[in-house]
Amino acid sequence: MDTGMLWFDNDPKSDINSKVSRAAAYYRKKYGKNPNMCFVHPSMFAGTKMTADKVQVCPHLAILPHHFWIGIQEPGSLAV
Repeated sequence: MDTGMLWFDNDPKSDINSKVSRAAAYYRKKYGKNPNMCFVHPSMFAGTKMTADKVQVCPHLAILPHHFWIGIQEPGSLAV
């Protein structure tokens, strides 16, 4: 993913699925496109493969806790 939107959500009452869903909804409203990839800090990642609101969630050390880098991963391009 070359370009994306950085989203912050530290609500302790929400799980990661609802946080990614909120970020995806905002992304769709702002950019008019459906995101399909979201990078999160490994401490927030639950499991080996995770999808929320049709968005693939992947861990990445460069992302700070409670931050979500969400956008569109083009087919055939390498994940960061």
